[in-house]
Amino acid sequence: MKEEQSKIYRTLLVFGVLGLLMIIRALFLQVINRDKLVTRYEGQTIRRAVVYPHRGAIYDRNGSTFAISLKSYTMAVTPKQFKKKQNRRNIYKQIAEIVPQLNLRMIEKKVKSRSSYTNLIKKIDLSDPQINNIRMLARKVGGIHIDPAPKRYYPNNELLSQTLGFVGRDNRGLAGIEYLFDKELRGRATTIRYIKDNRGRTFGRTVEELGESSKDLYLSIDKQLQAIAEKAIKEAALEFDAIKAGVGVMDADTGEILAMANYPSFDPNQPKSVKVGLRKLPFVSDPFEPGSTFKIFTVASALENKMATPDRSFYCEKGLYRVQGHVISEAESKKKYEWLTVREIIEHSSNIGTTKIAFDLTFPKLRKTLADFRIGRKTGIEIPGESRGIFTSKKNITPLSLSNISFGQGVATTGIQILAAYAAIANGGTYMTPTIIKGKKSKGERIMSKKTADQLTDMLVGVVEKGTGSKARINHFVIAGKTSTAQRPSPSGGYNGYVPGFVGFPVNIDDRFVIYVYVDQPKKKSYYGNTVAGPVFRKIAEYMLYKNKNFSKFAAHDKKKATSKSLKKIKVNRVKRWTGKGRLPNFIGLDKISAIELADKLQIKIKHRGRGIVSDQSPKAGIPFKPNQVLRLIYSPPSYE
Repeated sequence: MKEEQSKIYRTLLVFGVLGLLMIIRALFLQVINRDKLVTRYEGQTIRRAVVYPHRGAIYDRNGSTFAISLKSYTMAVTPKQFKKKQNRRNIYKQIAEIVPQLNLRMIEKKVKSRSSYTNLIKKIDLSDPQINNIRMLARKVGGIHIDPAPKRYYPNNELLSQTLGFVGRDNRGLAGIEYLFDKELRGRATTIRYIKDNRGRTFGRTVEELGESSKDLYLSIDKQLQAIAEKAIKEAALEFDAIKAGVGVMDADTGEILAMANYPSFDPNQPKSVKVGLRKLPFVSDPFEPGSTFKIFTVASALENKMATPDRSFYCEKGLYRVQGHVISEAESKKKYEWLTVREIIEHSSNIGTTKIAFDLTFPKLRKTLADFRIGRKTGIEIPGESRGIFTSKKNITPLSLSNISFGQGVATTGIQILAAYAAIANGGTYMTPTIIKGKKSKGERIMSKKTADQLTDMLVGVVEKGTGSKARINHFVIAGKTSTAQRPSPSGGYNGYVPGFVGFPVNIDDRFVIYVYVDQPKKKSYYGNTVAGPVFRKIAEYMLYKNKNFSKFAAHDKKKATSKSLKKIKVNRVKRWTGKGRLPNFIGLDKISAIELADKLQIKIKHRGRGIVSDQSPKAGIPFKPNQVLRLIYSPPSYE
C-alpha cells in the first residue's frame, strides 16, 4: 500500500514539474518574449505601407514659390514573384529599355542573386507613357513594383536656402524651415496593412490608420527683396575678398522678417554637394562681437536711467584712456577727441566716451537694459539652431570688462539680435519678437520710452549726416544708422581681422523697416563699416523705398527740414569748453570726476560746493589763469526734460 502511494506521489510530482515547466515556457513565450515573436510573425506574414500625403508647399508673402513637391517614383523588383518560365535577364533588359536611367549592368549589380524585394532606383522622374509601359510589363511578368515617391524641388536654387533647409530621401525635413515645420508640411501618414503568402505575394489590403492632409506654409519673406539682398552681400563679399557676409531686413512694426541671408550659401536641391557649415544660417546661429553698433544700447541705458542727456559732455582724454593698466583707444588711432557730447560720442563712435558713460551708469543698470534688448537671450525666431549669443551672467564686473562691453567687445551677438534690437528704436521703443511666418502676431513689449527712442534716432541720424555713416545716405530721405568695425577674435587668442557692419533705418516713413549688414573679414580695399557695409545698406534700402513709393514723403521729410530743429538745439545747448590758450575753460555741465580731471591737466586748484553737475564757476570762463590758481565750482542736481 505504501509502495503504491509512493508511486502515485512520484507520478504527481513528475506531472507537477512538467506542468510548471509548461507554465514557465508559456509565460516566457506569451509575456516575456511576446514582442519579439510578434515582430517575427508580422515580418513573415504582414507588410505595411506608409503613404504620406503630398508635402505642403512653401511660399513667400506674395504667393511666390520657394519649395514644392514634384511627382517622382521608386522602382523595385521581387525576383521570386516573377512568373514561371520567365527569364530574369530578359526582364531586366525590358526594364532598361523603358527606363534609360537603368541599364542592364546596373540592375544586375543591384539584384545579384537576391530573390526578395530590392530597390532599383529612388525618386526618378518618369513620363506617363513610361509608367504605363512599366505597369503593363509588371502585369505580364509579375514582381515589378512602381510606387509614387514625391521629390522636393526648390525652383530658386540658392535663394533663401539656409532658411528653407532641405528634406531627406524619406521626404522628412532635415534642416531649416523644412525641419522645424516638418509635421505640418508632411501631414500624417496613412498606414496600409497587407497579408503576405509564403511567396511574398500580398493580398487583403486594410487601412490601419488614416492620415491627415499636409499644410502649405507662407513665409514673411519678400522673394524679390530677398534676391536683391543676396545679390548685394555677394557683390560686397567678392569685391572686398571677404570670408562671408550676412544681411537681415525686418519690419519694425510687426517683427516680420522680409529678407535674411548669408553668403556663401548652397543649393538645397543638392545638399550633399556642399560642406555642412554652409547649410545653416549664420545670421541666426553664429554669434560674433558686434563692435560699435552696441554703443547705442549703452547710451539708451544712460538716457532711460536719467544718467545723461544727449547734450551732456564727457572728456575723451585725447584718444588714450588708462583703465586697470590697459589703454583704451579710439577705433581710429588718429582721432584725439577731447570734449564730446553724448550725441557726438555716437556720431564719431568714441570708445572712450562710451566707456565714461558706462562708468557713470554702472554695470547693473546697463545689464538690465541689455536684457530688455534680449542680449544674451534667443529672440525666438522660428529657425532651428538659433544661438543666444555670449554675455556674462555675473551681477557685476571689473571696470575693464565694463569698458569693453560698453562699446561691443567681450560680448557676442547674432545678426538677428542686433536687427531686432534696432527695430525697437525704429518703432518708438517696443521690442517685437522677430518672426519668419507671414501674418503671425508678434509679441511686443515696451522696453524704453518713446522720448528715449526718438533721442536715439536723432543721434543715429547724426551718424549718417555728420559722422561715420556717410556712405549710407539716400537722396531725399533721412537715414538713421550706426557703423561698426568690430575686431574679429582669432581661434588662437587675441584678434585677427575685422567684421565691418552697418545697421540703420529710414526715418518718418509709413512702412518702417530696419536693415543690418555685416561682412566678415574683408581682405581687400577697406575694412571699415562705412565703406564696406554702408553701400550694401543703401542698395537694399533704395530698392525698398522706391518700391513702396515713398516719393510723397519727399517734401514733408526733406533732410534739412527733418534735422534743422535738432541741429539748432545742438548749437544752442552744446557746451564750449575751450576759450583760448592760457584762458580758463568752461566747467559748467561737468560732473565732479570730469571737473577734477580737467583741472589736474591745467594745474588748477578746485574748491567744490554742492552735489550734482557744475552749475556755476568763479572766476568765469575765458579769463586768463595762472598755475595753482583757485577755482570755485558750484554743483547742482541735473534736471532733465
